[in-house]
Amino acid sequence: MADIIQLLPDHVANQIAAGEVVQRPASVVKELLENAIDAGATSIKLIVKDAGKTLVQVIDDGKGMSNTDARLSFERHATSKIRTADDLFQLHTKGFRGEALASIAAIAHVELKTKQESDDVGNVIVIEGSSVTSQEVIVTPKGSSISVKNLFFNIPARRNFLKSNTVELRHVIDEFHRVALAHPNISFALYNNGSESFNLPISNFRQRIVNVFGNKTNEKLVPVEEDTEVLKISGFVGKPEFAKKSRGEQYFFVNNRFIKSAYLNHAISSAFDGLLKNGTHPSYFLNLTVDPQTIDINIHPTKTEIKFDDEHTLYALLRSAVKHSLGQFNIAPVLDFERDPSLDTPYSYNNKDKADTPKIEIDRSFNPFKEETDSRARAVAYKKEPASSWESLYVGLESKGTKTNQDFSEVRFESEAETVSVFKNDKDVEHIHTTYQLHNKYIVSTIKSGMMMIDQHRAHQRVLYEDFLKNLTVKEAMSQQLLFPLQLHFSNQEIVVIQQLKDDLEHTGFMFSNIREELVEITGVPVGVPESEVSIILEQLISDVENEVPDSNFSATDLLAKSMAKSLAIKTGQSLQKDEQEHLVNKLFACKEPNVSPTNRVTFITMSVDELDKKFI
Repeated sequence: MADIIQLLPDHVANQIAAGEVVQRPASVVKELLENAIDAGATSIKLIVKDAGKTLVQVIDDGKGMSNTDARLSFERHATSKIRTADDLFQLHTKGFRGEALASIAAIAHVELKTKQESDDVGNVIVIEGSSVTSQEVIVTPKGSSISVKNLFFNIPARRNFLKSNTVELRHVIDEFHRVALAHPNISFALYNNGSESFNLPISNFRQRIVNVFGNKTNEKLVPVEEDTEVLKISGFVGKPEFAKKSRGEQYFFVNNRFIKSAYLNHAISSAFDGLLKNGTHPSYFLNLTVDPQTIDINIHPTKTEIKFDDEHTLYALLRSAVKHSLGQFNIAPVLDFERDPSLDTPYSYNNKDKADTPKIEIDRSFNPFKEETDSRARAVAYKKEPASSWESLYVGLESKGTKTNQDFSEVRFESEAETVSVFKNDKDVEHIHTTYQLHNKYIVSTIKSGMMMIDQHRAHQRVLYEDFLKNLTVKEAMSQQLLFPLQLHFSNQEIVVIQQLKDDLEHTGFMFSNIREELVEITGVPVGVPESEVSIILEQLISDVENEVPDSNFSATDLLAKSMAKSLAIKTGQSLQKDEQEHLVNKLFACKEPNVSPTNRVTFITMSVDELDKKFI
């Protein structure tokens, strides 16, 4: 029998490797930015077009590459970071496997311009689908400029799996944030379709966070510092009152490398135990410095997951450090119930002289018995006064009485409220209790064939969703004017999303008087929407737009209606009155699709009498 095992060609092997390394344009952004940092760059520019599908370009002022190194960098497992296997456990750089550029070149058009400082001229290499088309000498500044064009041009199936530009750009910006936050000592700039989105100068860690997420972030940060033999922690956590419903602002950096760890995230959440509202998540930006020999960062192709030698110790240290910071800066609740803050001495009065003792003047000639004697004398005098004019009190009484007797014939008594009898006939009893609430979660209603149980949260979502969708389509929503404009603060990226949705939001009843950098001013809200819920609705909407839009054909109107319905629907655990229950049931079955919620979940179930009978067999 002939041999059937054979070695794969290099271009096929590279495409398989690309499937692990390059999932979307954001993956290319991550690899190229990390290469620029490893090259010792102090200034890095990222340029993207069409969310990276058409172009991803990274320009840095690092040390550059020689002619030979530039050519070798596109070979598989070619790297300058590792010489022996032991070097894998002493890593202080970002990329080390040497498969990134080879994988990217296998699925895109790549152009690399690079020059070392000691050289007079540089090199330019053009690669299309793993094959080098040209390599020439070129005049270029010190450093490297690498352009990745037409991603997945030779794998159409992979390109079809990419999401809309809005979603892909969100992933690109996320990767940009992760790298920029980990290296505040490097200046970063991001240009999207020719316009500048971020320009981050060299700064400290706190200032870098503020530059990325907006000036309003500065007042939300609580510093965290802890230095032990095992772990060094530095960074910031967000104050509990600014916790968000999304997990967007959660960053762990281990040895200046962004990682994801559900275990360490739980340590932060437990430190905030009792301080957060249900459904909200704390923000944190924490740098963890550990011995490289105690971690393994080679367990995942994207290197975002790390294996620690002693996770339990790190968990305990991280939890106690965050708790200590929250207590040190008076974020944790005070347990002194008898203390009245209003009685505290203001700081401005600490060093002032004590107040003068008030002086009391006494009238030494005051005699209370003398006044009592005078009052008795006046009372006696009053009794002795003759009642000479008492007859005038009854003048005209006879005529008034006659008129009053005539008016009594026309007196009408106010009708009293009808009192409901405790005992009713059988017909009335059927209509008194048509619905019941079970555990403040389900509404139980009787039907002809048996009983029906309705999930109140999902049912109300369906009702609100169809109402909002109708208002958005017809564009005749009612707006409720606010007495004072509502000012909400958002990051620059969130402001861009709100501006995109401004017209649709106005069709639902929102009214905006001003949208500018990091500030949104609202003068009107949809009827029935509490003012306190506006910020929650917009945060949820921004999160949905950034993370849940499936493709470019997806309707923004539909997404907006779903997001608002999810935010404003009756929550599980909310008690409803009888008329509220019945109104919700009637509104649900007036909908076009009462069977499912906007997220395609069942809103109610039915159980026939026969099924109930079987339960008692």
